[in-house]
Amino acid sequence: MAGKREENPAGSSNNLRGDVLGVLKVATAEQIQQIALPHLSYRHTDKPTPSKRKQARTASHTGALSDLHKHGLAENGGQLPGGDTLRNLTPMGLKTAARELGRPVGETGNPARGAGRTGASHPMTVNEAALALQRPKPDLAQLTGEPADVLAAAQAAVDAPAGLGTIASYATEVALPTTGTWSNPDRGGAQADIVITSPEDGVPLLFVEIDNCHESAQVLAAKIDKYMRFCQRKVKDVDGTERPMWRTRWWAPDGRHGDQPHPPLLLVFNRASSRNPHTVSAQLAELTRRHWQGTAYCCDREGSPGLPGRQ
Repeated sequence: MAGKREENPAGSSNNLRGDVLGVLKVATAEQIQQIALPHLSYRHTDKPTPSKRKQARTASHTGALSDLHKHGLAENGGQLPGGDTLRNLTPMGLKTAARELGRPVGETGNPARGAGRTGASHPMTVNEAALALQRPKPDLAQLTGEPADVLAAAQAAVDAPAGLGTIASYATEVALPTTGTWSNPDRGGAQADIVITSPEDGVPLLFVEIDNCHESAQVLAAKIDKYMRFCQRKVKDVDGTERPMWRTRWWAPDGRHGDQPHPPLLLVFNRASSRNPHTVSAQLAELTRRHWQGTAYCCDREGSPGLPGRQ
């Protein structure tokens, strides 16, 4: 025990360190906890203040981050406006994460160093979007003995509609090159904030673009055009057959017209600035009409465009 304690002075388990490596490239300890062990969000309700409750909930993963820091796999990325410490994986940590998730090393991308220097508003919104899309369910068996109101809240989360996939279904900051290669993309290509592959949920491939309501419809239209150019790019596969570049990395069933339609793109607005997302989305629809016209879309309850084919 003494030797193990010296190797990992914070005393974290292999599973906890695996949670950190298998979750997000840059995140807070609380975000890691919410995805990896969501039942902890319903514990420690007897603590006197919200900060004490959060400290108790995140203690295990904070220890795991400390041990990974000792091994050179994780590092502090600065302070967020609310006081939370931002953590990110080092280059060696990204390689270890790739093994943890069973992915090729090149798919984990580059380190997200320096995100905390500007408040990390965009990476944090990306993480919150991943949480909202995945909807991790608490393990009720881990909440035996908690107060009735806490158990009711946890049960409501379990009974809520399921999300998409597991954390292994998500990748962040994925380069989509219009020229260059996967590992060395040239400038001018798109970069998906999130890529989701969850065929078991009817979503074999979904690109997600996050906007904190800072960008104009024109800027967003230019980004969508880059996505389209990437989807239209063709390369020779290992068998010598020319096919869309995205199909050399991800699987999706053939469409009714071969490779049409292209993989869907979900645009998520977070009202962090003064721009009205409804105004921007209406303008964006007109600016990108050539990309989506003729495609049948579902609508959400507010009448905004939804994902093709999903209610």
